[in-house]
Amino acid sequence: MKKYLSMLLLGVTAMVAVNTAQAGAIEDAVKRGTLKVGMDPTYMPFQMTNKRGEIIGFEVDLLKAMAKAMGVKLETVSTGYDGIIPALLTDKFDMIGSGMTLTQERNLRLNFSEPFIVVGQTLLIRKELEGTIKSYKDLNKADYRITSKLGTTGEMVAKKLISKAQYHGYDNEQEAVLDVVNGKADAFIYDAPYNVVAVNKVGNGKLVFIDKPFTYEPLAFGLKKGDYDSLNFINNFLHQIREDGTYDRIHDKWFKDTAWLKDME
Repeated sequence: MKKYLSMLLLGVTAMVAVNTAQAGAIEDAVKRGTLKVGMDPTYMPFQMTNKRGEIIGFEVDLLKAMAKAMGVKLETVSTGYDGIIPALLTDKFDMIGSGMTLTQERNLRLNFSEPFIVVGQTLLIRKELEGTIKSYKDLNKADYRITSKLGTTGEMVAKKLISKAQYHGYDNEQEAVLDVVNGKADAFIYDAPYNVVAVNKVGNGKLVFIDKPFTYEPLAFGLKKGDYDSLNFINNFLHQIREDGTYDRIHDKWFKDTAWLKDME
């Protein structure tokens, strides 16, 4: 009996130790007083840097509301998109909030919250190709050159669905768009919310926006595998703000109002 009790106590102690070691991102943030979120602030209007050097945007405001609900401050950690998952897995921040599409490939490495918005890939093409290029299928030829941001679903889609075209990616969106503006590429592949802004802000009258999305892309917050308590909190937060009007207020500020464009460089 004594041996059995000792083994039982040892098992309980081990379970307590495991539970303590596996404190989730949200719990850690509450203890610390800051929610640390990794993002690449180049994705209009989700996260971007204004002319005063501040990181602003739709997703940033969602995260600020989340941090407020937790009673902590939001701390953004600027991270290149191609290295953002490894940075999370090595504890550089608590979660990813960087316009990340929930793909099955990424889901093998991360847990994702419920989507906070659904977008899709669209095209910005050279104005000279208007009428010739009507969908992504028309670009799937060896004599076309296409571009996108490296490490994004734009790159994945380009290589999968438009594989016959020549591809060259860039580290940020604006460089890739300017490749099309300057006639070095024929099309830029990216999410609809970014392209609807970029066609006017960067296009200089030289781009045509083919606005019908040709992919389904749910954007979500990424966390380390097994962090179910944090997922529970985030999902309940998203449900709450959708019902109390907070989500609509934030969404309309960035997608229906264009006042924020005056604050950009």
